[in-house]
Amino acid sequence: MSDNTEFNRLHWHSRRGMLELDVLLLPFLEQAYRDLPREDQVRYEHLLSCEDADMFEWFMQRSEPQDPDLKRIVRMILDRVQPD
Repeated sequence: MSDNTEFNRLHWHSRRGMLELDVLLLPFLEQAYRDLPREDQVRYEHLLSCEDADMFEWFMQRSEPQDPDLKRIVRMILDRVQPD
């Protein structure tokens, strides 16, 4: 599969239909994903397989993922919009 086809697939899966998720995931994909190490790209792809309700809780910082890989990618996305 070409890189562009794969990116388009990820773009489609990043559109969640929940504004709170869309405003985090789509800019992250478009602005940061391509520059991530492959391991973090895989983490992002894994994040997209999670339930919207879980992601909403994580991004609103009401809870954290148990999986350390998911915790890392959620933190990376949050850090882009909430730098210290």
